[in-house]
Amino acid sequence: MRLKIFLAAWLLVALSVGPASAQMVGHDHAAMERLGSVSFETSCNAEAQLRFNRAVALMHSFQFGPATDGYRGALAADPSCAIAYWGIALSSWSNPFAGFKSPLQLKQGLEAVQAGRVLKAKTSRERAYIEAVAHLYTETAILDQDARSVAYERAMERLAADYPKDTEARIFYALALAAAADPADKTYAKQLKAGAILEGLFARYPDHPGLAHYIIHAYDEPALASRAAEAAKRYGAIAPSTPHALHMPSHTFTRIGDWQASIDTNLASATSARAADQPADELHASDYMIYAYLQTGQDKAAGQLAEASVQVFSRFDPTKANGAAPASAAYYAHAAIPARYALERRDWASAAKLEPTPSRFPYAESITYFARGLGAAHLKDAAAARSAISSLDQIHDKLAQQGEDYWAGQTDIQRREVAATLSLEEGRVQEALTGMRQAADLEDKTQLASVTPGPLAPAREMLGEMLLADNQPEEALAAFEASLVQEPNRFWSLYGAAEAAKRAGNGQNARAYFQKLLAMSPHPDHPERPQLVEARQQATP
Repeated sequence: MRLKIFLAAWLLVALSVGPASAQMVGHDHAAMERLGSVSFETSCNAEAQLRFNRAVALMHSFQFGPATDGYRGALAADPSCAIAYWGIALSSWSNPFAGFKSPLQLKQGLEAVQAGRVLKAKTSRERAYIEAVAHLYTETAILDQDARSVAYERAMERLAADYPKDTEARIFYALALAAAADPADKTYAKQLKAGAILEGLFARYPDHPGLAHYIIHAYDEPALASRAAEAAKRYGAIAPSTPHALHMPSHTFTRIGDWQASIDTNLASATSARAADQPADELHASDYMIYAYLQTGQDKAAGQLAEASVQVFSRFDPTKANGAAPASAAYYAHAAIPARYALERRDWASAAKLEPTPSRFPYAESITYFARGLGAAHLKDAAAARSAISSLDQIHDKLAQQGEDYWAGQTDIQRREVAATLSLEEGRVQEALTGMRQAADLEDKTQLASVTPGPLAPAREMLGEMLLADNQPEEALAAFEASLVQEPNRFWSLYGAAEAAKRAGNGQNARAYFQKLLAMSPHPDHPERPQLVEARQQATP
């Protein structure tokens, strides 16, 4: 009997959240909703099973608020549906790639785990799910968040091994693997293992939202991004009713330098996020879109979007972030957008005037001080540059004390970049080059956080510019080419590589880079921009 109920629920969720658009009678979500196809067997009744599967589909696209509502709906339909508390607990954890969890999240997650335990799930498999997610919320006084994430990963590995026919267990295990990966591990062992699991399943379940989504996350690194190209092309069509499914492909497009594809998908995502009243997700999509506009010479479009983002942030309430982007992503984008817009346009005066927005996320404030410091250094305002470095020092120490080692490392790179730039402007060339090389070496060893489309100013690119200014074109070319490996098709790295090759007497290489720069900027706002004028002059023999 339970098998019949399960099959009926699977068929209904495929209709209601898959590519087809049949209406689900008795439910208040839109008949045309498309979330992908999900099948997660439970011991709950048929009505609860239907609601549960929809909630899982939402959760796979990081729609955590709506997913939680769905799990509560499953409990309303079947008060004995203990596995729904697993879903509430995992939704409380929110985006596993998005940094530290708040005390409120930990409280809500633990309460859900405890409620699930009290209700006593009817099957050992469901109890295993609840006990697995409990690792994220228990022993918080003994284990830090990273250690608990690893404990959860291992619990999901055991669960997947114990229930080899449970596709969802393997999917959530792969997600846990990717989320627990060490950003400093350049062998990408966990990401590759996760990707192998997901790709194998994606071939069998091409309409599953989690498979496409998590493949993109697993390979969200320049060295791996091309592996996610197929998933990136398909995810938006699998679950177009969710803002994140429309945005997430741009992570891959950004990592491979496909700027127009990133612009297109983020336009759709921002529109969807606005309709869903998810300003954090809209800001996150806007940051990626602005980055892409700036790489294609569309400064006017970037500026208009940057101005509009101020109004989006005014609608943002950190206590009501219920989509894929947590509150931290909104504060990050709010700081990054004006900083990015100023630095990419070499508008040092505007960069030097930026004001930080206080928040509980110091690494967002560090963005502003980094931009201020670079702006001041280029303007030869040594006092202001040193003040910015001092602020970055304080933020670095605070992040280190909080155990946020990744962001402390990023702030360390930022302060080194500002200090090196100031040294160059003050005529201490060798000191500047040494400092920037150290910053670049540190940056090479770290993985880019998914919250950002790219560094505000890549250290290798800045090193290339310093070397070019010091009349070392061969060394500059090597630096720019190394930057392009990590950040393909960046405007300034392409231009720098072209200019360095030209000065080194390598005309063929220079022409190739100038041609690529023009190919990446087919519709610039200012065709007479000096870099593009030179590119057109040099692109032909």
